[in-house]
Amino acid sequence: MSVLFTKSLSLFTRSTVKTGQDIISGKLKLELSRRTFASKVFEKGKSIFKLGLAGVVVGGVMGTGYTIYLRNEPRSHIMNEQTGIPLIEKIPDIKPSREIRFPNDSSNLKLTLFQYQTCPFCCKVRAFLDYHGISYDVVEVDPVLRQSIKWSPYKKVPILVVKTPTGQYQPLNDSSMIISALSTYIKDAEKEIVDIVNCYPFIEYVDESGSRKNDIMNKYFLMLSEQHITDTSMEELNEERKWRKWVDDVLVHTLSPNVYRTKEEAFQAFNWFSEVGEWEKNFPEWERQLIIYVGAYAMLMIGKKLKKKYQLKDDVRTSLYDECNFWVRIIQKKGGKFMGGAKPNLADLAVFGVLNSIEGCLAFEDLLKNSKIKVWFELMKTEVDKNKMIAAV
Repeated sequence: MSVLFTKSLSLFTRSTVKTGQDIISGKLKLELSRRTFASKVFEKGKSIFKLGLAGVVVGGVMGTGYTIYLRNEPRSHIMNEQTGIPLIEKIPDIKPSREIRFPNDSSNLKLTLFQYQTCPFCCKVRAFLDYHGISYDVVEVDPVLRQSIKWSPYKKVPILVVKTPTGQYQPLNDSSMIISALSTYIKDAEKEIVDIVNCYPFIEYVDESGSRKNDIMNKYFLMLSEQHITDTSMEELNEERKWRKWVDDVLVHTLSPNVYRTKEEAFQAFNWFSEVGEWEKNFPEWERQLIIYVGAYAMLMIGKKLKKKYQLKDDVRTSLYDECNFWVRIIQKKGGKFMGGAKPNLADLAVFGVLNSIEGCLAFEDLLKNSKIKVWFELMKTEVDKNKMIAAV
């Protein structure tokens, strides 16, 4: 708008000057007429200039306002793509690291869990399977090279693979989705696992910063038929879902900065991981050493970044104690032994699972000494162990 106005004003000015020259060269006799004409020309030019200037100002304000609007317009949940988790015809024949068998398992599920033994999300899944007495095979994944999950487009663990009656394989990805899907299967016998998985599609979206993200829809929801839901159970499911999300969004982020707080703690943690994950049996020695040294130094640096990212306290132990005390305080307020009351619910299993992942670390020893979590944790351990009639091969 301003460019057009400038050109118009320039043309107008040249025209005015030319007209004045003609008037003078014609030796007009009436000076008053000349001055009157010049005055009108000036006033007209001034009006046009004011109008153009106002247009420039209004245009600038509107343009700036629109830019601000676009920058501040919420951009999260802009969905670009929604996909299911497809069936796989065949997966590599990988010998399980161990086989967990429950004699009273009536699930009719053939499961293989690809995991890191001390990954908090993998521990969540194992806590669920063990508590419910569901048999499964374990494939221990090298956390550095990850050769055993190269077949999967999903590059994180846990991955739980279900062998279907047709001989195909249905992967389940993300610990919360896995637990929701299996819990749905247990509670609603009319549903097949493949149909249940279709209720948890992957989505790709743009977050508030403009970054592209991936997530799984409905991952905290149980997909139960109407006849399996009552008003009371719906209220309980909502409460359970809230605390399951708290585990993933808050509690789990206090772990790494504590486990890898110092170089000594990082190496102690990885040597314990090697022991409980049976890395000496599952990996060549050079690979085991690579995992320990590369992993310890990498997690030492990552732990410091996570401390800053999640705004933990300078003494990261305090953040861990505070969250665990908060959890216990809510349970005490509800009046039961567990968040689920007399028996653990999915939220209890989630908290137990992620804390169980650091049980052999120095941070866990300090946690039991300096917080109120010990009684609840030992009760949970007893509940889970009661159902672990394991014949491990």
